[in-house]
Amino acid sequence: MDIFPHRRFAAKFASNVEDNEHILQVAIDMAMEAGRIQLRKFRSRHLEMETKTSIHDVVTEVDKECEAFLLSQINEAYPSHSVLGEETGLHHHESDWEWVIDPLDGTNNYSQGLPIFSVSIGVQYKGETQVGVVYAPYLDELFTASKGGGSAMNGRAIHVSRKTNFGECVLGTGFPYDKGTVTSYDNNLDNVCAILPKLRGLRRMGSAAYDLCCVASGILDGYWEMGLKPWDMCAGTLIVEEAGGKVIPFRHDRGIALVAANEALANQILPLLGKDKD
Repeated sequence: MDIFPHRRFAAKFASNVEDNEHILQVAIDMAMEAGRIQLRKFRSRHLEMETKTSIHDVVTEVDKECEAFLLSQINEAYPSHSVLGEETGLHHHESDWEWVIDPLDGTNNYSQGLPIFSVSIGVQYKGETQVGVVYAPYLDELFTASKGGGSAMNGRAIHVSRKTNFGECVLGTGFPYDKGTVTSYDNNLDNVCAILPKLRGLRRMGSAAYDLCCVASGILDGYWEMGLKPWDMCAGTLIVEEAGGKVIPFRHDRGIALVAANEALANQILPLLGKDKD
């Protein structure tokens, strides 16, 4: 059964005339339906789960179900587009367009019954993100952005915090999955020790995509993390930037390592963070 209203645009899509606003609506529809899949099984006593790279890195049946759903819908709406998914990797086509999807960001939270988790969908053209959608279904918070079109939360325009005084700021961060096998310099503890005493507060939300959206909406004043993957931050980065913020890399030897905040605050955070090892 056809569950998405965008199907009426199928003839236009088939002609390879791409439009960011139409793609945005498609991504919103997909994200919200994936969110409904997540809610149906949230806090289930019979949730199937297995480990991936380590005991800290888990995947549930819902991650897999949501990715399969998103892949099927993208393939139906845009069969020529490539897709990079967290669980199934790259589905390559000869196209300048690529969808970067995290079907369930915050899997540890989800598996524990904690309500902060999200669906993240970024759409890139020639490597530049054009559309970003992050949906946190339990909170019913939908964050969206299109290149040059600004960012919104549940349809209302958002902007990053304007705070610049560290003592007034609440920042977010996270920790890499290999945190137990690397030094404090590489597992983010050194950074926490350098920054935490200067802050009003520090939060570890457990979903990088949602962290970035909290920065975009001013709920968090800033955020840093390392060891991220493209699907963790593709959509959220655009949402921050279109909300007036800056996303700046600070290391290149620990996966994707970034700071997100208003420009003035980001420039205060950066000197406190560890840099690449020589």
